Amino acid sequence: MSEINNFEAELFQGLKELAESAFPKKCSTCGRTFDTAAQFLFETQSISESSAGLKESSDDDGATVVEVFRNCPCGSTLLDFFTDRRDVSEAGLKRRKRFGELLLFLMEHGVEHDTARTELLKVLRGGTSEVLAKIRPPARDK
Repeated sequence: MSEINNFEAELFQGLKELAESAFPKKCSTCGRTFDTAAQFLFETQSISESSAGLKESSDDDGATVVEVFRNCPCGSTLLDFFTDRRDVSEAGLKRRKRFGELLLFLMEHGVEHDTARTELLKVLRGGTSEVLAKIRPPARDK
């Protein structure tokens, strides 16, 4: 596996684990289960046409969280919390550092900052990038 593919797989797995850590979520009224955040948002509805159902608040540690209010198909209002997905563990900081290195590398090879960031994120989310496919990844320090 190439260095860039290995990095992408590692970073994607970390992001996926963080986003999915609150699921499955179950409606206490009807018992419907939402296995993923994507399913939760897709299969539920906004609580009203005039409200996005989002509320900023703080958790017990003072970190900012977004409360998401959605209506289950049975009519029950459900709540989920979404927090900053940044992984501040040693492994998470290492992945962020590597992302920054790849971003800088792409910029040094003529790719605009926003384009480089977008293309890296596209690959991390499972897509492909013609831009990244044309550039040889940097050597990785051990």
